[in-house]
Amino acid sequence: MKWKLLILSIAVILGLGSLVVWNASVSEDRPSDENTAANKVTVFKSPACGCCENYATYLERQGFTVEMVETEDMNRIKEKYHVPPRLGSCHTSLVGNYIVEGHVPVEAINKLLAEKPAIAGIAMPGMPSGSPGMPGGKEEPFVIYSFDETGKTLGVFTQM
Repeated sequence: MKWKLLILSIAVILGLGSLVVWNASVSEDRPSDENTAANKVTVFKSPACGCCENYATYLERQGFTVEMVETEDMNRIKEKYHVPPRLGSCHTSLVGNYIVEGHVPVEAINKLLAEKPAIAGIAMPGMPSGSPGMPGGKEEPFVIYSFDETGKTLGVFTQM
């Protein structure tokens, strides 16, 4: 009887060990917390802004998870994240460890997340016609600028 119990115990232990090894290999295929966080976007917007909702929908269609945060004081948000005033737009987003100001196309966001430059964020000033979330056709190239944590504009990040 003791031998049967011992053999059964060993079989259970070996079975659980295999399960642990299998589970570890499966979890490697799952996105890491860092990747999941990079796909999460927090968009700060005024309650009255409709184009910000359109921009959030655009991001969701591109695979991002979007959290909308309404505020009556967008100036405070822009100051908190050191968005240069001349680069301002209607909404401010947090993506991964970066600030994304305005109707920035997802290609620029993906470039930012892939390259991980030593900057605070990127911005496309104003509300250009045809940009993501805005009506109309694209009238000129979109110029996206970079800025640092002090609010200093560093130059052109990309054009599209």
